[in-house]
Amino acid sequence: MNTTQYLAEIIKELNRSVDLISNDEAEKLVNGILESKKIFVAGAGRSGFMAKSFAMRMMHMGIDAFVIGETVTPNFEKDDILIIGSGSGETKGLVSMAGKAKSIGGTIAAVTIFPESTIGQLADITIKLPGSPKDQSESDFKTIQPMGSLFEQTLLLFYDAVILRFMEKKGLDTNKMYGRHANLE
Repeated sequence: MNTTQYLAEIIKELNRSVDLISNDEAEKLVNGILESKKIFVAGAGRSGFMAKSFAMRMMHMGIDAFVIGETVTPNFEKDDILIIGSGSGETKGLVSMAGKAKSIGGTIAAVTIFPESTIGQLADITIKLPGSPKDQSESDFKTIQPMGSLFEQTLLLFYDAVILRFMEKKGLDTNKMYGRHANLE
């Protein structure tokens, strides 16, 4: 296959993924964001990059959104939500983070391949995304892509869909959001 044929296959995989995501679970996340005072996101590796892009778009909408681990991240409180993107739901640092957020009394949302994982069980809101974990040897979900690529791509697109739903609920459009875009570059 050539590069554009691979791209076509990736897009087919992403199209198949859409039908495997629960709209009810997604709506719970949107409502959880609406009901929270501050929104915190976390993820490790490429999932962490997707979380950062999600926080950036929420900032563009005027939401107090923060990335765990950044130097300007405020403290997590009981009226806040922590959204963790983790394919396995077992990443040690993220499990620890979820446990601490739970002890504080805030809301935890897990976006994961495995809702039955440790993070999934700690979560108040769980959204199951399709994909394969990094170790695909025991996965039922088949993908041509390496490691967790399909999950990470689906995670980014899912987060973008959550943004669109939030915009719809709040009556926002891209012009209103552009005013919050960085302007010192």
